[in-house]
This record gives sequence, C-alpha cells and structure tokens, in this order.
Amino acid sequence: MPSYSDSHNLPTGGVLTATGLKSLDPAQWSERIWVDGQWRSGGGGQHPIVSPATGEQLGKIGFASPADVDASAESAMAAQREWAARSYKDRAAVLRRAGDVWTAHSAEIVGWLERESGSATAKAEHEVATAAEECYEAAALAAVPYGDVLRSAQPRLSISRRLPVGLVAVIAPFNAPIVLSIRAVAPALALGNAVLLKPDSRTTVSGGVTLAAVFEEAGLPKGLLQMLPGRGADVGERLITTPHTRVIAFTGSTGAGRRVGELAAHHLKRAHLELGGNNALIVLEDADLEHAPSVGAMGSFIHQGQICMVTGRQLVHESIADEYVAKLAERAQALTVGDPAGSRPVQLGPLIDQTQRDRVDSIVRDTVSAGAELKAGGTFDGLFYRPTVLDHVRPGHRAFREEIFGPVAPITRFATLDEAIELACDTEYGLSLGILTGDVLRGLELADRIPSGNVHINDQTVNDEVPVPFGGVGDSGTGSRHGGHQSNLEAFTELQWVTMRSELPRYPF
Repeated sequence: MPSYSDSHNLPTGGVLTATGLKSLDPAQWSERIWVDGQWRSGGGGQHPIVSPATGEQLGKIGFASPADVDASAESAMAAQREWAARSYKDRAAVLRRAGDVWTAHSAEIVGWLERESGSATAKAEHEVATAAEECYEAAALAAVPYGDVLRSAQPRLSISRRLPVGLVAVIAPFNAPIVLSIRAVAPALALGNAVLLKPDSRTTVSGGVTLAAVFEEAGLPKGLLQMLPGRGADVGERLITTPHTRVIAFTGSTGAGRRVGELAAHHLKRAHLELGGNNALIVLEDADLEHAPSVGAMGSFIHQGQICMVTGRQLVHESIADEYVAKLAERAQALTVGDPAGSRPVQLGPLIDQTQRDRVDSIVRDTVSAGAELKAGGTFDGLFYRPTVLDHVRPGHRAFREEIFGPVAPITRFATLDEAIELACDTEYGLSLGILTGDVLRGLELADRIPSGNVHINDQTVNDEVPVPFGGVGDSGTGSRHGGHQSNLEAFTELQWVTMRSELPRYPF
C-alpha cells in the first residue's frame, strides 16, 4: 500500500497543494461557502479544518447561516426548474463527466481524505472509486423507465410517472464523507433535482468541497449544488424547515436522526434516515478457523471502527472461542496504526477527535472493570487507539450494548443456536449481520430469525455496493433505502397519476 508521501507534496504549514481541480485549491474555498457556482463568505463565520493525526490546522472553511440556507434554497429552485426540463441525456452526460473527474483527480482527493478524515490510503482510494461509480450509476438512472401504464375501467389512458421532488437536503457525516454525500447527491441530480449539501464540519473539504469541485469541473449548471457547512443546531435544522426542501437524506447517529425525523414530520417533509448500528458477527463451530479471525478483524477494525456497519459484537461458539480469540488478538497486535499521511503505510489511522477517543476508552475500561478480559489493545497515543480485543463480554456490558465507533472487538461466547440468536437480537439496531459457517443454508436459516437490513453469510458486516438497496431496520433507520435504481427513484421523485381521454366525458350535471 503506497504511503501518502509517495504521491503527494506538502508545502510548509501542512496545506495540500492543489494539483488539478480548481476549487480544491485552498485559495478558492478558504473561509467561504459554495453558493450559485461560486465561493463566497457565509454568514456563520469560519471553522478550522484540523488533521486528527497531527493536530495541524489545514485551513478554514466558511460556515453558512440560516439566512444563507434560505437564499440558497431560492436560487437552487430556480436552477432546478430549468434542469428538470432538460433532456435526460444532458443530465446523464454531466454525471458521466463527474465520474471521470473523480477518477482523474483521485490522488489529490485521496490526500484530503487521509489528512482530514484520518482514512488509511486503501479506504480513501475505495471512497473515491465508489464516488466515480455512484456517478456512473446515476447517469444510467437518468434514462431508466419512470412510469407505468395502468389499467382503467374508463375509456382513457391511465399512467403513473415519477417527477423530481425539486430540492433535496443532504446531511452527511465524517466517517465516509465522500461516499455518504455522493450516494444521495448523484441520484438526486440525475433525476432532475437540486441539492443543498451540509457536510460534517470535521470533514468539510472531503465531504463538501470535493463534490463542489468535481461537479464544477463536470459542467453542472450553477445553483444546482449548494454546499453549506454549518452547525447542526442552526444550519442543519434550517435545511429541514426551509419551505423549499421536500426530501431530507440524513446519515448519522440515531439520536440526531430522531431529531431530523421529528422536524421533517412536523414540516411534512420526507426523511430518509440511515443511522447507527451494533452489528453482530456470528462465528459458528464449523467456521473456517484459518480465515475467520481475519474476517472478524476486518469487520471490527476497518477505519478505526468508525463505520455504521462495523462489527460491534462478535458472537463465537464456545467450542472454538479460545482459539478464535487468540488468533484475533494476534492479528490486532500486528496491525500498524499511525498517520495515513506519514512516511510509512498504515492500516489504521486516528479517531476523528478527542471526544470520540475518550468515549471509546471509557467503554473499554468500564467493560473490563465489569469482568471482561482485555486480550489486546486498550491503549492510545493521542488519537491513535490500538485495535482492542475484549473476551468474555456479557450482554450487560457497555461494549455489548453500545455502538462503540472505535477499533474494538467485543467477544461474547454462546453454546447453542438459540442462544446466538437471542444475543444477536438483543439490540435496538438492525443494520448488518454476518454469519461464518461451513454450511451456507444453515447460515441462511439462522439469518431468517434475526432482523437486519443486510445479511452477509461467510463475510463480515462492512459490505456495500453502489447498485444495491442499502439500509437498516429498528433504530438503524426508517426502512428507506439508498442505492439501486428503484430505491433512488422512490427516494428522490414524487409519483404522479395522469389520465388522458380523446374526448370530454358526458356527466349528468
């Protein structure tokens, strides 16, 4: 895996040199927001962009105000009406060019992900490649059939068709800032909508500036994508309550999602909520013990555990648990942790900030104090938290009950399938489930008894692909889905019924 320094140059002060995309040059976006196709000052002041690995300030981004949201919504709607009236070929062409731009400028964008979000190089490269694929899929979405011919008892043609909702608000988190923005932005634009995007303030360049830069390069008409960083309590809420937005696409914590859902319902907006998870990986007694610990390590430690799909609970059959835990701990101890933008390749980067690090450490310490055994990790240096393995975790422990969002693998042992099912179901969440077994059909039968939006037999829980419908049940979301043409049509269009007669009917009036 190449290191950051192999392919990127850093000037003094730690700011990345722009090598291609005009709007990725810090001189363009410094202390500004992206409105109507230009960088300008926002009414909410400025916010520092800080590397979690080094503490360096990489720059400052402008913050929007609620008044900026209202003004942006007005101009976005004006642009949207013209965009929706254009041929689907025009929209598809812009999305295809955007996919090409992501690919052409991958190295530059990967650098920002490494520096700003703490993403390891492989994870950052995957994000950029996924962003390109999202745009290509969205280009195809622009041309899919968008209606049906309906039966009617009347002498008329009866059809249904899907029309753009108009204005979509996208609120994205820090952990996969590009993917969790573009997966809503790209299909919304392809279907004729305009978008107001609020990236997380900790990853505004990766999750916001890059999208503005890519779509500017791709030729998206001005006003269709407005990038509005800001505080959730004012800008985030105004994105929901401003009259023009019709659909809210939110990815984040379950607590914040409840607030978004409440506001959206009060203002009669549709909200698509992709929230947290406490996902189980069930390791049955007939699992391949040579490779199962690697699968478990990937599921719990990828991107420092800061993924909603991460394996938060590893449920292991008691007959193989000792061997499994020993091998998992060995793998955890061998993983390299450090600055993804440093001089050596690393597999794990830093946690996003001190608040998150302290929460992870508190959960680990409380769980060990309550009787679990620390087999690996449990230490940190700055924001770098060592991959941690906890054995003999019980359902009452914090590491079992809570979404940790850190590189922690809690191991809970079970004796019977019924016990494994009871443990897996002992959570409010229902996002992703993994089952490792030598009998695939047995795994499917087991999955039928555990509510989950996504199931992966003989794989870990962190899985996603652009064309698939992705989402959770329970506290993991509202049941709406991201991805796949049908899901995106339902998410970002309104269904309209139309009838046509060749002549006027004769009514008894």
